[in-house]
Amino acid sequence: MNNFNILLTVGLCAVAFNTTAAEGDAPASSVAASTANTTRVPVPAAKGPSLELAIEAARIAIETCTADGNQKIGASVVDSAGVLKVLLSADGTSPRGVSSSTNKAVTALHFKKSTSTLTEEIKTDKALADSIAATPTFNARPGGILIQVGGEIIGAIGVGGGKTDEPCALAGLNKIQARLQ
Repeated sequence: MNNFNILLTVGLCAVAFNTTAAEGDAPASSVAASTANTTRVPVPAAKGPSLELAIEAARIAIETCTADGNQKIGASVVDSAGVLKVLLSADGTSPRGVSSSTNKAVTALHFKKSTSTLTEEIKTDKALADSIAATPTFNARPGGILIQVGGEIIGAIGVGGGKTDEPCALAGLNKIQARLQ
């Protein structure tokens, strides 16, 4: 008989494999998981708009673009850690519009400025242009704006898929700005 004990650690979990097989037999295995004597430390929640305000901002952005030429857009809101809180899309929005809304929000958050500002800056700043180009999920086209309270960045909103993405994002933000904490 051959005995094999294997301990595989993945993240904070350890998985033990104990296989016993007689020569010539296919190995039988059992799996046991343990926490490998580690304690999870809770990660504090990132700052951001409440879920209700994030939904409202995205909805207003979509309604604004719909009213302005029936544009089919996606609208995303991320918190200060870049975690997606809300993603809404108008009926008929393209997959590219949906993904670009989140990419624009994350790009604005990462560079701590609107994507329309980045659009202008990359025209004369090759290092910035190269930095943005190096990450396929960054999108510096207009439509990503920061959400701030008292000068502190608490998230970002991104709109993608339309012709007037930034004004639609601004409409969503303006609707909730006074109620942000």
